[in-house]
Amino acid sequence: MHDIELRQLRCLVAIVDEGTFTDAAIALGVSQAAVSRTLAALERALSVRLLRRTSREVTPTAAGVRVVAQARRVLADVSDLVREATSGHTRLRIGYAWSALGRHTVAFQRRWSAAHHDTDLHLVRVNSPSAGLAEGACDLAVVRRPLDDRRFETAIVGLERRLCALAADDPLARRRSLRLADLADRVLLVDRRTGTASPDLWPAEARPATEDIHDVDDWLTLIAAGRGVGVTAESTAYQYPRPGIGYRPVRDAEPVAVRLAWWRDDPHPAFQAVLELLTELYRTG
Repeated sequence: MHDIELRQLRCLVAIVDEGTFTDAAIALGVSQAAVSRTLAALERALSVRLLRRTSREVTPTAAGVRVVAQARRVLADVSDLVREATSGHTRLRIGYAWSALGRHTVAFQRRWSAAHHDTDLHLVRVNSPSAGLAEGACDLAVVRRPLDDRRFETAIVGLERRLCALAADDPLARRRSLRLADLADRVLLVDRRTGTASPDLWPAEARPATEDIHDVDDWLTLIAAGRGVGVTAESTAYQYPRPGIGYRPVRDAEPVAVRLAWWRDDPHPAFQAVLELLTELYRTG
């Protein structure tokens, strides 16, 4: 592994951008001799000549052009890393897989903005078991199935009814509510990564056939076409009202627990405030 330092890359880029060693030294706030030593150390580490010097100009060699381009990308990535690390207290990303907070979504956003105007809130949809938490796409996550990952801590903030989603012209759509037994002869559309429904909701002897889907948009499209039915948390109906689809309560199905998840060893500073606000919203409705 070559011993390359960020200051060496900054020096190289400064020389190319400023045009001379003297101007690069001024831009970097160091001596011209320090610029020369730093560039020489970088060329030794890479075993290649990067710049041509004449009495009037400094120009990159062919290898130098490639290294400068890569150095700019590296320095930009480091800048992004620093910005990401230092902005953690002023930005809050909450991930969700399917349906955010349902009917509480707008109230949560408005109340958060009013009470925490110094922390920008962003809701991010990521269709993964941790709703983006494991992937680094969010700081906290709203999930509706247990997380079997010891890296994360979770707390239940509320419960949601289970609804059946079915085509609007389905005969069952004429009913005000349904039972699980009404769906036993249908095809159940299941997202095994993030969905809340599985054949286990039914007795072993009366389970529906299943078809796997991979995203809520696929799920909605197939239901509207009459290709199957879905059983989901009531938040889905608020998040995805869709022409051609009806939602009906399934009165004998267990409710869905809504959980807030966070990194066990590195929780976002705002997680306690989020936990309290969500719990209040679900409690008071």
